[in-house]
Amino acid sequence: MPQIPQTLHELSVGQLSARSGAAVSALHFYESKGLISSRRTSGNQRRYSRDALRRVAFVRAAQRVGIPLATIRDALASLPEERTPNRDDWARLSEAWRQELDERIKQLHRLRDHLTDCIGCGCLSLENCVLSNPDDISGERITGSRLMPERRRDPAAEEDGTG
Repeated sequence: MPQIPQTLHELSVGQLSARSGAAVSALHFYESKGLISSRRTSGNQRRYSRDALRRVAFVRAAQRVGIPLATIRDALASLPEERTPNRDDWARLSEAWRQELDERIKQLHRLRDHLTDCIGCGCLSLENCVLSNPDDISGERITGSRLMPERRRDPAAEEDGTG
């Protein structure tokens, strides 16, 4: 891993990529989404402040646990003066994300537990399928398969025999 001299206060995109482990294209994407920022040199090259390393690490850690980029961006924007997140910030934000992750885990468990049933029946019936209709939430509104939209009958077409 290339060493960055302590006197260097800004990183090129290649240096940030090498140090963070994120691809250059990922860094450009993060920048386009407002997760990191750079300034442009007179030669139009990107330069990142050294704190971008911590921001990239924060983004990648949050992504690994399934946090959407929009949520990560909002979390970074909520920091005072958009400063670089520290350990306390991560602890506070990760606690807030815990409930969302617990709900996703619950959904994945339900999917895993009922996946064989779904493949076994093959119909995705709204009346019986716990994946398409958990707790029969659609049973009160409609009947039949939602995969086949209900066609409205045209009385005029029925009269002339085209419908």
